[in-house]
Amino acid sequence: MSGTALEHLLSRVTKPGRYSGGEWNSVRKEWGAARVHFALAYPDTYEVGMSNLGVGILYELLNNEPDILAERVYAPWGDMERALAAGNVELYTLESRRPLRQFDLLGFSLQYELNYSNVLSMLHLAGIPLLASERDESWPIVLAGGSCNYNPEPMADFIDLFVLGDGEEVLLELVRLYAALRAAPGYSKADFLRRAALLHGVYVPSLYRVTYHADGCIASIEPTDKHAPAVVEKRIVKVLPPPPARPVVPYLEVIHDRVAVEIMRGCSRGCRFCQAGMVYRPVRERPVVEVLEAVERQLAATGHEEVSLVSLSSTDYSGIRPLLEKLQEKYARQRISISLPSLRTDAFSVELAHQLQRTRKSGLTFAPEAGSERLRAVINKGVTAADLLATAEAAFRSGWQRIKLYFMIGLPTETDEDVLAIATLVKDVLAVGRRHAAGRARLSVSVSTFIPKAHTPFQWAAMCPAEVVARRQAILQRELRLRSVELSWSDEATSRLEGVLSRGDRRLGRVIQRAWELGARFDAWAECFRPDLWAAALNEAGLDPAFYTERERARDEVLPWSRLSSGVSDSFLWDENERSIQGQSSENCREACLGCGIRESFDLSRCPVTLDGVGQ
Repeated sequence: MSGTALEHLLSRVTKPGRYSGGEWNSVRKEWGAARVHFALAYPDTYEVGMSNLGVGILYELLNNEPDILAERVYAPWGDMERALAAGNVELYTLESRRPLRQFDLLGFSLQYELNYSNVLSMLHLAGIPLLASERDESWPIVLAGGSCNYNPEPMADFIDLFVLGDGEEVLLELVRLYAALRAAPGYSKADFLRRAALLHGVYVPSLYRVTYHADGCIASIEPTDKHAPAVVEKRIVKVLPPPPARPVVPYLEVIHDRVAVEIMRGCSRGCRFCQAGMVYRPVRERPVVEVLEAVERQLAATGHEEVSLVSLSSTDYSGIRPLLEKLQEKYARQRISISLPSLRTDAFSVELAHQLQRTRKSGLTFAPEAGSERLRAVINKGVTAADLLATAEAAFRSGWQRIKLYFMIGLPTETDEDVLAIATLVKDVLAVGRRHAAGRARLSVSVSTFIPKAHTPFQWAAMCPAEVVARRQAILQRELRLRSVELSWSDEATSRLEGVLSRGDRRLGRVIQRAWELGARFDAWAECFRPDLWAAALNEAGLDPAFYTERERARDEVLPWSRLSSGVSDSFLWDENERSIQGQSSENCREACLGCGIRESFDLSRCPVTLDGVGQ
């Protein structure tokens, strides 16, 4: 696309910086010098996608290969979608402004189920057939990675192959396989997919047939090709590769506009509701010296003034003290701020936060998740009321005036008394705040609706009925009508749809397509979400959403993801489910191996993979 044509196109939209490209550190390669052309697609706005660490990692990884060209594309907002259509312009990448259909491989990052409709929008705007079955060798291979792939079935109609687990190794293997086969005589898409299915961590849905019982439950998921493994095991990199050296610097203000360095992958806590804590096992830590080098390189390459140390539980990183000491020693005088986005509910976390935010107390966030001790034992959240109050005491005494608390309602075995316990705990924290900050103490209380997720101990559980959730939200609204407490909760219709899509089967493919045809776009955005369109699509397909959300699964039911393995065994997940019903907690796996199966699955000598000599 010429500069004049682009200028004319972008004159019609409110945020042209989303679509102009040319950012600092973006990579522009010669098209003809590359053997393989790869488009990295994020099905949400530029501001959201540019904050995704995974896409940044893969962008640099692919472009570090001299014969691979990787470019980026994000979901266009409504005004840009209309402008593309009016100008008869196909969706293009930011770097070369080439249409997506010219690329060999198109890889989507699926991080949130409510972005599924945007995938279809992007394919349509690119002129690429929506259905994988309608795309022959002349079209890009469409693949997907991300956390949603632990149940990819709702998107099986549209995606040629899914990458399960860590993508750093397997993505290069896929690209190399494609390049070799494409260069050979008689290339076919079908042959590529069959060979790709042999790679560890690759799931090709077209190589499996799903049958159903009369009641709508899955009867079987069977391979239809000898190349298709009986079980697809996730891919794991045993040693984390180096972080990106030159992250792309966005032109626009994005959600997380800062240097982000992953210090650890995985979590040892074993919260039973948390899919990430299960599927990202085992814990793998990056050496302190490697983190320090990455921070130095990225600050020099970007000019950012904030560093975020990223993990599921940053304060569990075994080298956190020496790391922070070295960062403070080096960057305190430069006014570079260091943030830990994931803090435990303990005084240690406050101590660290105090060390990092000596001059600016921006706020602290903690997630007790449940109000009562009983329910926290059910979900294996190893936090007591005393822990939280001690943490609040330390925070308010250290100068903080605002704390944010995260809770869930609708958890398994929850009662109204458990919900009232949330209000009691919030009031107790506020009382602590008022002792130290008087009328300046403020609490933000965010309450989400629990959604059972695949590959967790609660994968067999039902969602709490919507009317019960509404009644319990009303309880909290009544009890927390306090001037110093800001109460918010997730939209219930949004939570229901996420519940349907996160545990759904292949029959939902036609629902997603129909909702998109009716106008569903950017469903994760409150101002765009149209639950009526999804209700109509489900009704047309003859599917009851309650079948997916409010139905408890039997132990022996074939689940949509039964052919996929996160490395954590179903027997362990079921045992944890049984322990939850009995209100029994389980140990942190840093303290004792609970036999989840990950060590055996991946031949690990120890788990978590902690570091020796972390201070070195």
